[in-house]
Amino acid sequence: MSDFTSNFWSIYVTALTLLGIFGCLLLLWITARKKVESTADNTTGHVWDGDLMEMNNPMPRWWMWLFVITSIFGLGYLAIYPGLGNYGGQLGWSQRAQYDTEVNKANKELEPMYARFASMKPEDMAGDAQAMAIGERLFMNNCAQCHGSDARGSKGFPNLSDGDWLHGGTPDKIHETITKGRVGVMPPMAAAVGSPEDVRNLAQYVLSLSGSPHDSLRASLGKEKFGACAACHGMDGKGNQALGAPNLTDDIWLHGWGENAIIAMINNGKTNEMPAQEGKLTDAQINVLTAYVWGLSNKPGAAR
Repeated sequence: MSDFTSNFWSIYVTALTLLGIFGCLLLLWITARKKVESTADNTTGHVWDGDLMEMNNPMPRWWMWLFVITSIFGLGYLAIYPGLGNYGGQLGWSQRAQYDTEVNKANKELEPMYARFASMKPEDMAGDAQAMAIGERLFMNNCAQCHGSDARGSKGFPNLSDGDWLHGGTPDKIHETITKGRVGVMPPMAAAVGSPEDVRNLAQYVLSLSGSPHDSLRASLGKEKFGACAACHGMDGKGNQALGAPNLTDDIWLHGWGENAIIAMINNGKTNEMPAQEGKLTDAQINVLTAYVWGLSNKPGAAR
């Protein structure tokens, strides 16, 4: 009912619900009092197929009382639980409160398991088999929907198994990202760059920064336009982790590679959000998840 914007809808639902219940009781009462004139053989006089006659027997009492009991139960239920518009019920029950109670109970039961990792550094937890098994479950339940079950991400979702980090890959930064979330914004820059040809030239220059195939003539013309981007990405294009600005000199393309993808980014910009897990996960769970994510790119032989 929180989606309703006025009391009208609350009153409407309440009235419709109560009218339905009392209407059912009224219909039963009227039906029970109505008498149908019958013939001497206790039939209504209706005959089908030559010999199929409708008897004039009253409804069974158990059938009548079943409807009455159901209606009384419905009224009692609506009195103690939500169901009548904005009325919350005598018990004050809600789905959210029930969910929070069950989550808090589960977290309480899991505290002894996480207590073992409370004094461990993320680097130490990354080498602990039990901690990593728990971290993997946490990752699958809360992170894999975006970053993939193998943590390699996809278009628009960063790869967590390499050494490329928008905001830094230290345990502290990973912990901060998981806890508070991130909002990355690339503003539309076409107006600052110039004409469509200037944007295209700039796209070729950006491709040249990473050694990607490019038009060298257009890249040379686009170099002077890169000044509009340098405030975030740096004059050398290596990015700025304090701002979450990506490094343009490597071969990692979060939102797609090629001239068209870069032009679309310059023209339209992009906003990406990593949701905060604070409040959803406990501090102990975030610590273990931090160690797991850090360990994904800090294994022997992992890409740097």
